Amino acid sequence: MPRLDCAIWEFTLGCNLRCSHCGSVAGQPREHELDTKEGFRLCEALAETGCRDLAIMGGEPLMRDDFSAIARCAKDLGLNLCIVTNGTIVDKHIEDLRRLEPKVVGVSVDGMRENHDKIRGAGNWEKAIASIQLLKDNNIQTTMITTVSKINFKDLPSMGELIKGKGVNWQLQTAMPFGSFQRELTLSRDEFYATAMFIAKERVSNRFEDMPVVGAHCYGYNSKLLPGCVWSGCTAGISTVGITSDGGIVGCLSMGNDRYIEGNVREVHFRDIWTNPDAFAYTRRFKKEDLGENCRGCKHGLKCRGGCNSVSNALTGRFHNDPYCFHKIEEELIGL
Repeated sequence: MPRLDCAIWEFTLGCNLRCSHCGSVAGQPREHELDTKEGFRLCEALAETGCRDLAIMGGEPLMRDDFSAIARCAKDLGLNLCIVTNGTIVDKHIEDLRRLEPKVVGVSVDGMRENHDKIRGAGNWEKAIASIQLLKDNNIQTTMITTVSKINFKDLPSMGELIKGKGVNWQLQTAMPFGSFQRELTLSRDEFYATAMFIAKERVSNRFEDMPVVGAHCYGYNSKLLPGCVWSGCTAGISTVGITSDGGIVGCLSMGNDRYIEGNVREVHFRDIWTNPDAFAYTRRFKKEDLGENCRGCKHGLKCRGGCNSVSNALTGRFHNDPYCFHKIEEELIGL
């Protein structure tokens, strides 16, 4: 049975914001979202399957009245709890969060004040920054999560200065054209590469303790110039899994989470979906012939397996064909 390291649960699609880059088009809850008892059973099934980490996200997960009860259930079952929030209502839930002792809480901050509020609504930058400080004051490990696009690309240096030396992790990820996000605001390939150079520069210039900045799954493909670009293929259905708020099981929530459903926990036990030999065929049964035109013939193809399938699908309409590849960018744009 494949080892499940992390399950990412779209706890609800309900959200108090309407962010312009939202891949889930969150706002209203899905019809028939898992109720509290079903949430308990899901946590039990994940623990029985050997899952290590459970990331709870949304929408805005703190909006559900049963958030604390289900999160406590997961924690009591031995799951490491990770939470992703937009940072607007953390103050109302700080006591629950403190008692839950999560592994980490991620707060979305998408630029400095002007651009963050342009993306997420007026006044929300101050709330997010205040939430990060509140979490730190309560000794809760905190990550600032930034989704990078043409809107906020130039804010990165200022954002780094904002958190340097404060013990806050920083994760950069690239906005892709699905959900609410407009394709014309996607980073160009050279802008994408520049964000990777920014990450590399900050990791060289600062002690990791002062500026722990990392790139998400959309970064890391066989660069000759940038350090730490290790990629062993998409982990969807291999060691990670996504769960929609109504119980659908998908390899990755960022791949268009209603298009690649492998089953629903209301109908089939999670373990049986995870261990089904026919499930997640795009990763578990990958073969060289599956590589798309951007990756076909590449010497890294068999290991890399065409990069991030979410990015590949969003930009090219198919898997194993990611054009935002450091190796390819350096080869074509820099001549390496």
